[in-house]
Amino acid sequence: MSTTEFPSEDVPLTTGEQFVTIQASPEFAELRRKLRRFVFPMTAAFLAWYAAYVLLGAFAHDFMATKVFGNVNVGLLIGLGQFLTTFVITGLYVRFADKELDPRAAAIRAEGQAS
Repeated sequence: MSTTEFPSEDVPLTTGEQFVTIQASPEFAELRRKLRRFVFPMTAAFLAWYAAYVLLGAFAHDFMATKVFGNVNVGLLIGLGQFLTTFVITGLYVRFADKELDPRAAAIRAEGQAS
């Protein structure tokens, strides 16, 4: 996991002009593109999965009440799957950010502070 370093007194603060320059850079645009390529499809997939769960709960009572074993039914398993999916997506995002986003952001930050 990456750690956030706070600027010390020796590091000059980034000015507004530097922020505008960084935001206009192709590297920053690529960083945003990478983030959006991960976040938007993952969000859409999870919302579709959640909507399916809600709709099944509302309109497919018999299916959701189907016993799997003991007192555990399909609805309970799908509900627990929602939690599991949240943890999996979080893990995927952390791995993606560590490999793809954080190194690019650090390079952009270093380039911005150098100028």
